[in-house]
Order: sequence, then structure tokens, then C-alpha cells
Amino acid sequence: MMEIDKEKIFNLFRKYKNQLQKYGVNKIGLFGSYARGENKKESDIDILVEFSRGKKNFDNFIELAFFLEEIFNKKVDILTPESISPYLKPYIMKEVLFETISEL
Repeated sequence: MMEIDKEKIFNLFRKYKNQLQKYGVNKIGLFGSYARGENKKESDIDILVEFSRGKKNFDNFIELAFFLEEIFNKKVDILTPESISPYLKPYIMKEVLFETISEL
């Protein structure tokens, strides 16, 4: 089984761009230990997702979570910009690395 890292995560974002668009993803970002290159074997993958207008709903969110866990074969923690604590938001936004999925 391949060990995942930041580069592989972004390669998979690009490889599955069409699938991510089906879930309504506009931008997808990586933050946390994987973004910093400090991940350990037990680390989960922290993802920040911006959905396209009108596409943010429970079904898309849950299906996206299952899909990402399947392609990464790891636990994924997904946040949206609106769900981040105001106290943590500046730190997360400073380190998040984005991939644009859907052109508006």
C-alpha cells in the first residue's frame, strides 16, 4: 500500500477533478500535518472544501467524505470555511494549500 504525502494528495485531487465537481466542489484545500509535511502514519488528512454556489448540502458533503477516504485509504477530516472556529480560522487559512476544481 502506498504511503500518502502532500504531492500524492494533490495528484489525486487533479486525477479525480471530474468526480469532485460532481460533489459540487469549487476549491479543495489541504491543511494540518500533511500540508506542513509533519504527518505521521496515524495522522488524518485535514481538508478544507469550498462548494460551488447552491451545491453545499448534506448529501454532497457526506458522499465527498466517503469518496476522499476511499481514494486516500485514510481518515479524512473535512471542514468548510463557514464551519471553522473564528479562533482557529486565521491559523488554518494561513497554511491551507488550495486546488481549484471548478471554474465559476
